[in-house]
Amino acid sequence: MRIDSIDLENFRNYPSLHLDFEEGIHIFYGDNAQGKTNLLEAIYLSSVNRSFRTPNDRELIRFTDEEGHIKIFFEKQEIRHRIDVHLRKNNRKGIALDGVPVRRAGDFIGTLNVILFSPEDLQIVKEGPGERRRFLNTEISLLDKVYYAAIIRYKKALEQRNQLLKDISSDASLEGTLDAWDETLVSAGREIIATRRSFVSELAEIVKSFHETITGGKETLTLRYEPDVTEEYFGIRLKEHRERDLRQKTTTAGPHRDDLAFDIEAKEKDEPVMDARVYGSQGQQRTAALSLKLSEIEYVRRKTGEYPVLLLDDVLSELDAGRQRFLLDSINGVQTFLTCTGLEDVLKHSIRTEKVYHVTNGVITNGE
Repeated sequence: MRIDSIDLENFRNYPSLHLDFEEGIHIFYGDNAQGKTNLLEAIYLSSVNRSFRTPNDRELIRFTDEEGHIKIFFEKQEIRHRIDVHLRKNNRKGIALDGVPVRRAGDFIGTLNVILFSPEDLQIVKEGPGERRRFLNTEISLLDKVYYAAIIRYKKALEQRNQLLKDISSDASLEGTLDAWDETLVSAGREIIATRRSFVSELAEIVKSFHETITGGKETLTLRYEPDVTEEYFGIRLKEHRERDLRQKTTTAGPHRDDLAFDIEAKEKDEPVMDARVYGSQGQQRTAALSLKLSEIEYVRRKTGEYPVLLLDDVLSELDAGRQRFLLDSINGVQTFLTCTGLEDVLKHSIRTEKVYHVTNGVITNGE
């Protein structure tokens, strides 16, 4: 997969921009708050249908304007496609794929396969389970439209059920309507749990290989799915928890409480397996996160036959020299858009770059 070009109009701090791309690594450097991440945000939005920085599309439009546009030409399976995103301050955004308006997000998400790696991703191991569930939902949805639809159904049913639990506290006669929402929740939840289990099982094999290479074989990392409840038992658990749910006015069982475990075993030490989320050092947690992100790239390649486009948003400055080297060596053959404040961290590794750009206040110039 390869992005051939991008056009921006009134997007963030870009009044107008056109760039053509090749395969390989493209570097965008410059001081902070100049627009480097804005470019990556536009690409990400064109894949996932949302920003990774704000839930409010209005913030994506240049503050002096009412509308903004993104146009991306890309190649997938040797077929050229075009994505158009039309942002409006006073209306929902519009999206077209190859000139045809997209009515449902599920018909569009993942058409352009993109993986984002930012400094925040390095915290995924030690942050709360919500971050790890967000990782699962994003990565699986990009390749599985059935899963994406199940997530949408589940979130809507969960929101309605939680509201109903609150309403019942003032009108007990409403309790009989819980069964209908329980049925929807269980149906969608079972799909989510089963798909997450399969995804983690496949990804764990790849994660383990990357981690052993990074640590020189000194550690083994096991990625493990921790469902709050199994798909077979979900319906029973909801009934068992109903009284608790009514007291707490929220749903206390289901895949919205799932987690991912990162178990590290030191091969050269006679120590028990360690939960990296709780006991891992910062270095171990970051190595586990790096293994996870690199595994996403390989997972997409295995599933689609092509590498995804990789967005590296100022990640190198957060990694030591050894992890920088491993990351850059691992993305050979992957079209990559990399942002950084200075070129030293990149060029010292003598990697081959297609283009180097300097970004200054929404203006991008050739930086070579």
